[in-house]
Amino acid sequence: MKTVWMTWGRRMAAALAMPGLLMVAGLGNALPARAAELVVGQVAPLSGVLASTGAQMVLGGKIYFDWVNAQGGVHGASVRHAVVDDAYKVADTVRLTRELLAKPEVVALYGFAGTANVTQLLAEGVLEQGGAALVAPYTGGESLRNPFNPWIFHVRAGYADEAEHMVQQLTTLGMNRVAVMYQDDGFGKAGLAGVEAALAKRNLKLVVAAGYERNTDKVDDAVKAIKASDVHAVIMIAVNKPAAAFIQRYREQGGGAQLYNISVVDQTELVKLAGLKNAHGLGISQVVPYPYRPQLPVVREYQTLLKKYAPEAEVNYTSFEQFLGAKVLVEALRRAGPAPTRAKVVKALESLQSYDLGGITLSYSPTNRIGSRYVEVTVIGSNGRLMK
Repeated sequence: MKTVWMTWGRRMAAALAMPGLLMVAGLGNALPARAAELVVGQVAPLSGVLASTGAQMVLGGKIYFDWVNAQGGVHGASVRHAVVDDAYKVADTVRLTRELLAKPEVVALYGFAGTANVTQLLAEGVLEQGGAALVAPYTGGESLRNPFNPWIFHVRAGYADEAEHMVQQLTTLGMNRVAVMYQDDGFGKAGLAGVEAALAKRNLKLVVAAGYERNTDKVDDAVKAIKASDVHAVIMIAVNKPAAAFIQRYREQGGGAQLYNISVVDQTELVKLAGLKNAHGLGISQVVPYPYRPQLPVVREYQTLLKKYAPEAEVNYTSFEQFLGAKVLVEALRRAGPAPTRAKVVKALESLQSYDLGGITLSYSPTNRIGSRYVEVTVIGSNGRLMK
């Protein structure tokens, strides 16, 4: 698979295709060396089943990095956002990450997707060998949080936190018969385990768990098993295309349970693929505050920069989440000083304790890498938009 530079339409291609790393050697012994560029590496699913999500992930970081560069960069150095496509394939994630980390100018990694993908990086020691922080991965998998590892700095709550919140809501409404439709990999199994734990906490058991194969939308067996189980609610641990396929087929076959999905889906894509009639009423857990109303300073900032740097794009939870991750990373680059190393960036991230992003506070430390446990549930309304 070829390395690609992500663009948001053709107009953005030139902005990302920036020149290679330049180093200023310093003027005699008077000034320390400064980087002319700070390269941030992102491996994202720009093709395959998660392509629409990958585009939003890249966009959220890009608009903030563009703004930072327009203000003069970080200590005078511009941020270069180097993006490569793994198509959500684990082997490609590992290979491409190794290639990024082989380049000394890459000071940090940012915004990867996939529990199984990032878990494999840990299993093969890729992050440890490279010595670079990975900031704001788009995953809530427990295997990336426990046991503690020093390389990943999470912006979002975990899937266990999301599952607990959804189960709490369901059981409060008297919905005790719960099924799970899940992707049969590390991502899906992490969410499944979270639902099972949340039910067990309430002395309940899962009625049925039905999986589907990763990187497909082959959900017919899951639809059949869950339709036959007569449950009150179905929690889906799925990405856009298989989630939409399940929603459409389950509803068209007469399935009447309340449907929920974990946070990694885009309601616009679900409505487009499944049809509004079927997607209406779907509950989606969210791990960042509602980005559609500019009530928080950071939401106003996000909306302003989205309009400025990507006027054709719409407000989206995924791009907002990655916008927050970009803010975290840039602050760490600032604290790391004018000649940051990978190790300095890690130390700088650890210093972000009770750090206010603009109405959203995240905290890290030498012993904590989970910046937030925020969760709420939204619902797709009759107009196809998300409601709180």
